[in-house]
Amino acid sequence: MFTGLIETTGTVLCVTPNAGVTRITIGAPEEFVSRLSTGDSVAVGGVCLTALDIEPNAFPPRFSADLAAETITRTTLSRLKPQTVVNLELPTPAGAPLGGHVVQGHVDSTATLLGLEPLTPDTETTDYRLRFTIPDSLVRYVVEKGSITVEGISLTVAAIHGTQVEIAIIPHTYAATSLRTLSPGDALNIEVDVMGKYAERQSEKPDSFLLTEEYLIANGY
Repeated sequence: MFTGLIETTGTVLCVTPNAGVTRITIGAPEEFVSRLSTGDSVAVGGVCLTALDIEPNAFPPRFSADLAAETITRTTLSRLKPQTVVNLELPTPAGAPLGGHVVQGHVDSTATLLGLEPLTPDTETTDYRLRFTIPDSLVRYVVEKGSITVEGISLTVAAIHGTQVEIAIIPHTYAATSLRTLSPGDALNIEVDVMGKYAERQSEKPDSFLLTEEYLIANGY
């Protein structure tokens, strides 16, 4: 699992469609790439992928990952272009502090960016207001002051009006993630809080599914 606390950003080097699979190659800082081994999980723009062809000594250091058909359908990754900035995170080790919230890297759908405006323009320390629309099917899982993952970032919902979600972005998050590179109309990878899904399933079939401490531990939470 991940926590939605972005470690660094990388840059898309290429997206290559092949027979039966599409491969994405990401350039990233050497200290990040050198921590990867073949087969490791890595979150790219909020999407859990399997690291392949790891080259920490290349220029720039890089790794690749193959995109399954489900990943292509649900996320933005196959549509990214060279030089696009993406957020990167490695899985959280067992026993480490959970600084954000439980993030699986299993993107539910994409959203459309409406805007990311500074609250106090012309000031480096300003907060920002992030606004985007989500599909109707996800609205029931998004609540004010609840958690949501946007491009792999663990964020807190400030307000929701129908399908429009608003989030307050602090200066650090703006500066340290891919948010600063986005423009209105861009697609965003969205993962809602999985705990809401489990709660919904339990309320629908209370006798067939129980969200217990034992279940969470067995599934890596």
